[in-house]
Amino acid sequence: MPAKRAPSLKSVVGEQTYAVWVDMLRRLVPDGRTHRLAPMIAGMLSYAYLAASDMDDEEAEENSAATILLESEEIGDPDDAPELLGLVNRLFKDAKVKPGRVSSQGEGYSVAESAVEEFLHWSDMPWEW
Repeated sequence: MPAKRAPSLKSVVGEQTYAVWVDMLRRLVPDGRTHRLAPMIAGMLSYAYLAASDMDDEEAEENSAATILLESEEIGDPDDAPELLGLVNRLFKDAKVKPGRVSSQGEGYSVAESAVEEFLHWSDMPWEW
């Protein structure tokens, strides 16, 4: 029995949009800076969230990627969003680029995790607190 593939944002945003995103990541990630890439990918997730919101309930329920996006609205901590991280990691995998990075201090981190954090706090405006 073949391994089950992780859900994909392609099922929410469509093949054409997803292909553009994959091409963007393939070209930008290798030399890109995390503080620029993460908000861009969070914007992709925000777009996908809006597309999932436009689906009727039955269509969204059948589409696990849409369900993951819609349920993310209630999550504040990226550690509580492994499925959402899975969607982003799948995007990186499809683009054939790695999300892992190493800081100048030798500490490992992930552009995908940074993007999920940006997405989960997309509407936060700390100066308004």
